[in-house]
Amino acid sequence: MHEIAISREKRNLGRPEAAKLIRRAVKTALKAQGVEDGCSVSVLLTDDAGIRNINRENRGIDAPTDVLSFPLNELTEGAFDPASCERDLDSGRLLLGDMVLNLQRCAAQGEEFGHGFDRELSYLTVHSVLHLLGYDHLDEGERKRRMRQREEEIMALLGL
Repeated sequence: MHEIAISREKRNLGRPEAAKLIRRAVKTALKAQGVEDGCSVSVLLTDDAGIRNINRENRGIDAPTDVLSFPLNELTEGAFDPASCERDLDSGRLLLGDMVLNLQRCAAQGEEFGHGFDRELSYLTVHSVLHLLGYDHLDEGERKRRMRQREEEIMALLGL
């Protein structure tokens, strides 16, 4: 059983269905990646100002973004190995890391791309889970292509 801890940085931030969408996307992405052990993931919901502060403090980039991922383990994309992960001493769950989702940007991008808030939130969640599992897209080559392909495969599993 996975533990997906979701918190809001500010009151009245986001939409009531956000937590359900996030949990579904996390579970689907983990299953699609062959992660069978119970995992723990922490999710912070914030806005442009909140994620800008986190981005500045942690990455030295003074700008908002749509999602940030903070993996706890150094994993190889597409080759999940539970032995390479930290475990919670009490529950035995694998500690994958933290994600920060900017709901303000999520709503704007959902409108801009014409597919709405639900799909954008699910996509950003899947994207972040893949980062927690070792995927990266910093280069414009093969690694980015593989990550995008995997994102779309998981989104298809979600029916989005």
